[in-house]
Amino acid sequence: MAEKLLIKRCVKCGALVKVLKDCKCQCGFQCCGEEMKELVPNSVDAAVEKHVPEYEVKDGKIFVKVNHVMDEDHYIEWISIVFGDKVVTTYLKPGQETVAHCKYVPGSTIYAYCNKHELWKKDVV
Repeated sequence: MAEKLLIKRCVKCGALVKVLKDCKCQCGFQCCGEEMKELVPNSVDAAVEKHVPEYEVKDGKIFVKVNHVMDEDHYIEWISIVFGDKVVTTYLKPGQETVAHCKYVPGSTIYAYCNKHELWKKDVV
């Protein structure tokens, strides 16, 4: 089974942190003087069909696409495919196609981060 990708975001400046091992002592991660917010995938009120990653398996590879605009002020910043202890991340810029790929591993999880609507995910079967 794929591991969870834990992302925290600063509510003031928007900085993102990928957490490799979370704090157990309740002190929390801080930025701009405040505790960073853990992003819960698929929890923002936005169009699901434009944020949840879609995928196709072909020739032992997984091909990911997100049906989302890639405007200067609204776009998918990155797509990550998590399987076991590995994370394959494709970083995107406005104007680029929202695609990523890697080897197919059943049980993987795909994450996509929208700069306005935060974190989205889809489990791979």
